[in-house]
Amino acid sequence: MTDLQSLVAPTYQGLAELLSADPEAWDAPSLCQDWQVRHVVAHVTLPVRLTPEQFGAEMAAAGGDFTVLSNNVAEQGASLPHAELLRQLQSESLHAWQPPGGGASGALSHAVIHSLDATIALERPPVAPAEAVSAVLDMLAGSEGSWFGLDLTGARLEASDSDWSHGEGEPVRADSGSLVALLAGRTLPDGRALPRLQPA
Repeated sequence: MTDLQSLVAPTYQGLAELLSADPEAWDAPSLCQDWQVRHVVAHVTLPVRLTPEQFGAEMAAAGGDFTVLSNNVAEQGASLPHAELLRQLQSESLHAWQPPGGGASGALSHAVIHSLDATIALERPPVAPAEAVSAVLDMLAGSEGSWFGLDLTGARLEASDSDWSHGEGEPVRADSGSLVALLAGRTLPDGRALPRLQPA
């Protein structure tokens, strides 16, 4: 079985290489609402910049709301020089980081999903290894939409670049990276999105 953590480094390295080669990409919109690509990079590199104590202080300042914290830290980090954010993307500490309680699967999901937030919006191929995209696709589908509050009832997800499929019903066909983005609650550039669970 593949060591999922070992797939994190090439994902972030690939993103760093893409941004090094295309400086204009930093200011392009991402799939994350209201975030440019620079905000996505600032978000994923947060563990390099904040100690656990600093993270706790930021969380307290955000009133315990992780979304507020994420937006605040992304806004702060997005103003850093490109060279500094690239250094953080290539940091060994980032490549070894795991979210609290999330383990290697959480670390890889975080890296792959956010890298796709950038590459899909930029209309570029995934920078994550195909094996990493496939692993995250399996994890998200296996959660039956619960990770991001989606309703997968009546949908059959089909990958256009492999024989992967999941579920029964109306076909939703896209490449593997785009299916990961859909299962992560994103809206694709063509306007497609999976339905959210309705409040009980």
